[in-house]
Amino acid sequence: MTANEIISNIDNGDISPVYFLYGEEDYFIDTISDYIEKNMLKEDEKSFNQMIIYGRDTSVEELITHAKRFPMMAERQVIIVKEAQDLAKSFEKFASYFENVQPTTTIVFNYKHKKPDKRKSVFKKLSKVGVLFEGKKLYENQVPTWINSYIKAKAFSIEPKATQMLVEFLGTDLHKIANELDKLMIVLPKGSAINAIDVEEHIGISKDFNNFELRKAIGVKNVVKANQIINYFAQNPKSNPVVVTLALLLSFFTQLLQYHALPNKNDPKKVAAALGVHPFFIQDYITAGKNYPMRKVSQVISYLRESDVKSKGVGARDLSDADLMKELLFKILH
Repeated sequence: MTANEIISNIDNGDISPVYFLYGEEDYFIDTISDYIEKNMLKEDEKSFNQMIIYGRDTSVEELITHAKRFPMMAERQVIIVKEAQDLAKSFEKFASYFENVQPTTTIVFNYKHKKPDKRKSVFKKLSKVGVLFEGKKLYENQVPTWINSYIKAKAFSIEPKATQMLVEFLGTDLHKIANELDKLMIVLPKGSAINAIDVEEHIGISKDFNNFELRKAIGVKNVVKANQIINYFAQNPKSNPVVVTLALLLSFFTQLLQYHALPNKNDPKKVAAALGVHPFFIQDYITAGKNYPMRKVSQVISYLRESDVKSKGVGARDLSDADLMKELLFKILH
């Protein structure tokens, strides 16, 4: 199940006695856990029937004791165990509880940054009575779809360029992206279509001088624009770290290599699906494909790898990030 499906089930009264939330992506774990904390009990029931406990401050035996007690003046009690990975070494001791859970107790384990061995008997027993949910990190090409879903659920929409700016500036950190989107949705009228200007004005990402525009300028071989962006980056290095720029350019040229290898480039939707990009950006790849034959793309990827090594101080101790990017840009565009 997805996080939204779990929340929907809870809304419909399908409540499990155990939720074991684990994985690398905190956002999905926190979304489910926070929803349970805020909504499973009424406000006047929480004082006696809701506990928030940290794994490092308790033991399995204490948790089982809490779980077995009956709720007070409520239908159920809720126990939320944060940093539950601190109980990993003794988690097997929950096996007896999972064999005979207290039906009026819901216990939520936030087991972050670890993937438990689900072959162990304790997890097999847990899976029979509870919900195991893995919060998986999204790949970069999956984040735009997530942004669109997040925005749509709140009765907003967002233009592709604005989405791309957020992904390139904030990466795959869903907490950061959600926070910035929430700020935008506070200041914009409900139902608005968020655009690049909104992102620039309210989040502070330049709509004209960013990695997306640099990639576009390189794709069309606009030497002047590309150099303007590089100079802007040099003046604002904290907001535009060279390691991020190199990674995004490498991703672009790797996709361009995939584009050249496609047997059929006539269907934009199929090309977009193969490259993992929004159809809105396919024209950028078509143009770049004409400007950079496959052999040149391979050369550029080699240049990018060399620059990445140099950016880490190997073979270029006295070369600044600005000079490194200017050198790289010259090689790419000539």
